[in-house]
Amino acid sequence: MSAAGCAPSKPLWLLAELTYACPLQCPYCSNPLDFHRYKDELDTETWKRVLREARAMGAAQLGLSGGEPATRQDLEELVAEARRLGFYTNLITSGIGLDVERIERLREAGLDHIQVSFQGSSEEINDHLAGTEAFRHKQAIARAVKAAGYPMVLCFVLHRDNIDSMDAVLTLASELQADYVELATTQYYGWAWANRDRLLPSREQLQRGEAIAHAWQERMKGRMKIYYVVPDYYETRPKACMNGWGKVFLTIAPDGTALPCHSARELPGLSFPNVREHALDWIWSESPGFRRFRGFDWMKEPCRSCDEKEKDFGGCRCQAYLLTGDAENADPVCDKSPHHDRVLAAIEQAAATPAEKPLVFRNPRNAKRISSTTVHETAPAAPRANDPGQPERSQT
Repeated sequence: MSAAGCAPSKPLWLLAELTYACPLQCPYCSNPLDFHRYKDELDTETWKRVLREARAMGAAQLGLSGGEPATRQDLEELVAEARRLGFYTNLITSGIGLDVERIERLREAGLDHIQVSFQGSSEEINDHLAGTEAFRHKQAIARAVKAAGYPMVLCFVLHRDNIDSMDAVLTLASELQADYVELATTQYYGWAWANRDRLLPSREQLQRGEAIAHAWQERMKGRMKIYYVVPDYYETRPKACMNGWGKVFLTIAPDGTALPCHSARELPGLSFPNVREHALDWIWSESPGFRRFRGFDWMKEPCRSCDEKEKDFGGCRCQAYLLTGDAENADPVCDKSPHHDRVLAAIEQAAATPAEKPLVFRNPRNAKRISSTTVHETAPAAPRANDPGQPERSQT
C-alpha cells in the first residue's frame, strides 16, 4: 500500500502540548533536549482554531499536556472551547499549578478527565526525581480530583530507580483510592535517552516488578484497574507506535509544529509544518512529514515482506533512528531486525552502569550542552547533573 495511493484515515486523538514550561525537572522527560529554544507558544485564539479544525476532521479525544499544562493561565478557556466543540478532554498533569478551586473551575468548564503523575511511592524518591518538593502536593491534588467527582487516574513512570518499589507504588495508589493506575515504563526518548544507561531496569528487576503488578491486578479486580506494559527493550516484537505513523494520533507542539508523534522532531531530514502557516487538514493529508512513513512502500527488508507489518507498522521510527541512525530501519526491538543486537547491547551497557552515576535532570543549562551531542547508536554520556533540589525555571 502506497502512502500516495490512498487517502489517509482522519486523526482520532489530538495531543495539545500547550507548553514546555514545567516546575519539575524529571530525568525521563519526553520533551526535546533543546526545549528551551521553543519559547514562542501559541496564543489562546490560535489554540482555539486548532481545536476547531481538528474537531472538524473528526478528532474526538483531546489530551492537554506539556511540560505542565497548568502553567497556562488560559487552560480553563481552552477546556471550555473543547467542551463546546464536543471533545472528550483529558488533562495530563503533575498536579503542580492545581488546587481545589482550580479543579472546580476546570470541572465547570467541562473537563472530563484528569491524570495525575507521580515520580515515586515516597516523598524522598518522588521529590528527588521531580527536583522539587512535590509529593505532598500531589497527594492532596489526587484526593481533590477524587472529591470533585472525577475518576482517580494515577500515572507512575517506572525505571531502575523506582521499579523495586512496585508494591509501595500500588499501595499508595490503593490508599489514594485510585480507579485507574498506569504503570508507565520509561520510553527512551528526550531526557530518558540521555539517561538510558542509568534508567533502564535489569531483566531481574523487570521480572520482579511484573510479578507484583500481576498479583495486584488479581487482588484489585473490580476495584482498581492496573495497566502495565513491558518495556520495549525487553520485547521481541515492536509495538505499533502511535497505531501507525499519521494514522490516529496528531500532536501539536507548544510552538505550533504539527507532529505525527511527540518525539518526531528528533528525526533528521524531515520538516514538519506549523499550524500558524497551514490548515490542519492539509498538514495531516498532504504535508511530506506526515506522509513520509505512511503505508508500507517506505519499508526496507525484513519489514517489507514481514507478515506482521500490518500489526506493528515496522515499530517506532524514532527508536529505529536513535538506535541505528536510520529511521527507515526495522525497529531494533524486533528480533527479526538485523540491528536487534543494538538493543541487547544497550541492556548489557545499562547493567554495567553503576547506580551512583549522576542523572541528567531536565534543566535549560544542561539542555544546551546535550542538544549538540550525537543522539543515535549509543546513549550520550551524561554531563554532570545539576543539584536535584533546585526546581526547574519556567520557560514561558
